[in-house]
Amino acid sequence: MTEDEVLSEFRACGALLEGHFKLSSGRHSAHYLQCARVLMNPERAGRLALALAQKLPREIRSKIDVVVSPAMGGLIIGHEMGRALGKDAMFLERPDGVFHLRRGFALAPGAKVLMVEDVVTTGLSSREAIDAVGAEGGEVIAEVSLVDRSGGEADLGVPFFPLVALNFPTYAEDEVPAELAAVPVTKPGSRS
Repeated sequence: MTEDEVLSEFRACGALLEGHFKLSSGRHSAHYLQCARVLMNPERAGRLALALAQKLPREIRSKIDVVVSPAMGGLIIGHEMGRALGKDAMFLERPDGVFHLRRGFALAPGAKVLMVEDVVTTGLSSREAIDAVGAEGGEVIAEVSLVDRSGGEADLGVPFFPLVALNFPTYAEDEVPAELAAVPVTKPGSRS
């Protein structure tokens, strides 16, 4: 899929929002990608997952034992990636603020894991999820996401393959431009 085709999928379901948003990373933006909306249609979610699977080099794809994603954002695309790759898909939760496998999920020692996210902005959630997989005995060998909002700056410590890289500007709390600060802020993400 091209960048235009991916954005078309987001626009078609009203998932590309404009306003003033405080992202899960804590940064502010005039644009927000509501991945839950783009993924609510199973056919669309499947198409996006297949396109994402095709971005993975064959040598990485052949080593994957299991797919893991952080809840909530990565849960649906992680499940669809499991389907696209023919692998089990698990998810991490953070009921106490730290990611853990729960619900009977467990990784075999040394399991080769593909981490799957919806959006990467700073990479903080991804790095936390990757650390959690290591603590659970697995090894993340690569990460994929629907969207890279980091401008190519996110260092995840593993190879990273986003479906699309978008360069919507983001701002630290003390850097928000006056015209954006004048718009009421919405916090749509999953991190409190």
